[in-house]
This record gives sequence, C-alpha cells and structure tokens, in this order.
Amino acid sequence: MATQREPLSYYLALEYPYTVVPDEGAYFIRFPDLPGCMTQVDDPGSIAAMAEEIRTLWIEGEYEDGATIPEPSSSTRYSGKFVVRLPKSLHRDLVEAAEDEGTSLNAYVTYLLAERRAQARVEQPHSMKGAAVVATEVRQRNWT
Repeated sequence: MATQREPLSYYLALEYPYTVVPDEGAYFIRFPDLPGCMTQVDDPGSIAAMAEEIRTLWIEGEYEDGATIPEPSSSTRYSGKFVVRLPKSLHRDLVEAAEDEGTSLNAYVTYLLAERRAQARVEQPHSMKGAAVVATEVRQRNWT
C-alpha cells in the first residue's frame, strides 16, 4: 500500500534553515535538510532571494521526480527555549542594559548571544564549525 504524500504547496510553505559561507568574494548558500540544495551568489544583498529561489526549485524538482522531501529538522529538534542560572548581579546588569536599550530582557540577551556567536565564527575561520560566518533562516526574526 503506497503512502500518500502532502501536496507540493505543503512543502513549499515549510521554512528550511540555510547556511551562508563567504567563499573567495562570493557567498555559498546551502540547505542542510535538503541534500544537494545549494547555490552561490556574488552580492550579499541577493542571498535571501536566491536562497528562496533555489529552495523552491529543489523542492519542485524532487516532488516532480516522486522523491521523498524531508521536513525541516531544526523545527523539531530545538524549542528555542532554555533556562540559565546566573549571578544576581549579572541578572541586574542585563535587566538595566535592556531597559537602557528600550527592549525586553529576552530580546537583549538574544541579541548579545547572536552577536557573540557571529564574532566567534569570524575569529575562528579555520574551524569547520566556525566556517559559516552567517547562519540564518529563510524567515527573518524580529528580536524586539
């Protein structure tokens, strides 16, 4: 008995994370959840549009060929939430800094973590894990 798969529109509506790695003046875009789905652009301003185009073409091609299209893994593996214990003095400093910036503590800490992670990736270009200077998702997040 053959299993029925979702319609093409279902897969096209899913949000797949992608990575962007600077490569000799260009930017290499790869979708880890979609094997072989990758492209390269010269202009960093065209990364999002080109990522969306290659993702759409890949899904349409695989769907037409009858291949299995994987669901995004990041949405099921990571909740986006974790608990951290920290000294009261650091908690106070972070709350005050967030207030100075006019944002929530959660948004401020998220900004700090993302900024530090990006900096670490730039500072460690020879590490495989540090090679991706920019890692983003198709949908831009609003941190405020």
